[in-house]
Amino acid sequence: MTVYISAALLSFGISVGAGFAVIPLLKKLKAGQNILSYVKEHEYKSGTPAMGGIIFVISATAVTLALSDKTDFRLAAVICVTGASFAAVGFLDDLLKIKRRRNEGLKHYQKISFQLAVALIVSVYACTRGYTAVKLPFSGKVADAGWWMLPFYTFVFISTTNCVNLTDGLDGLAAGVSYVYFLFLAAIILIYGNGFYRTDTFVLSCFSLVGALVGFLIFNTYKAKVFMGDTGSLSIGGFLSAISIFSGNALFIPVIGITFVFTGISVIAQVIYYKRTGKRIFLMAPAHHHFQMKGASESKIAFVYKIITAAMGALCVLAALGGN
Repeated sequence: MTVYISAALLSFGISVGAGFAVIPLLKKLKAGQNILSYVKEHEYKSGTPAMGGIIFVISATAVTLALSDKTDFRLAAVICVTGASFAAVGFLDDLLKIKRRRNEGLKHYQKISFQLAVALIVSVYACTRGYTAVKLPFSGKVADAGWWMLPFYTFVFISTTNCVNLTDGLDGLAAGVSYVYFLFLAAIILIYGNGFYRTDTFVLSCFSLVGALVGFLIFNTYKAKVFMGDTGSLSIGGFLSAISIFSGNALFIPVIGITFVFTGISVIAQVIYYKRTGKRIFLMAPAHHHFQMKGASESKIAFVYKIITAAMGALCVLAALGGN
């Protein structure tokens, strides 16, 4: 446990230090966020530096690789490369938005193609190496479908990265929910222990991400001095999916990450309902913007989302303890 806490503290320190170094650089490069005109509550955010996700991606990756056991270094590297690969897709998207001075980077088909390529490569690797077992939440049972897990893992990567990406719409929201998620994911992995794959690398990765994200939140909470951008949100989805898949806990994503799922569903439902009826379910989608337009502050929404995530995480931990 000492090494995990050390990882969290070290990544926190690096993240804070990187924040003080990177944010002025982003401002100097005029890497400001372009704000959509119809989101009146966000007008004050215009010009706030984006691409801040590199702060916690670099911090978490460096600490995970530095502290990982030599016998598990390859697995740690795969997890870090996966997160960094999705970060690269987001970075390209953010870069194009800044260059064009509008809220449009990669085309939708380009973005999903890059994501799909990374998802397929990592999913094939997981199946090739035998990481095909998944723990069934609340049952204590394990299912293993072998290579049939390939399309499921690919779906996990695509859906998770995009749901996290959609959740990144308010100061401190995506980063706040994510660090809570990684804390409970680490707890679940520790409870199930080495009987279900090795735990060291997975837990180390989770704690490194917790520390890095908390450090990033110093600059990202209301009013944010920097945004994570797609660089950060896609990387979080990549890290979260990779750790969950390789540790056998992919099915916990829609449970602990219920706010991510709700966010994604709110957008899909809004689009489908509007096309069919010409009316809207929410004042604005994703749903956190609906709550904001109803009068809730960004800080309150972020807090409630974290509480919900923590509650679902605690429920999963209690169920795991009861069945272990």
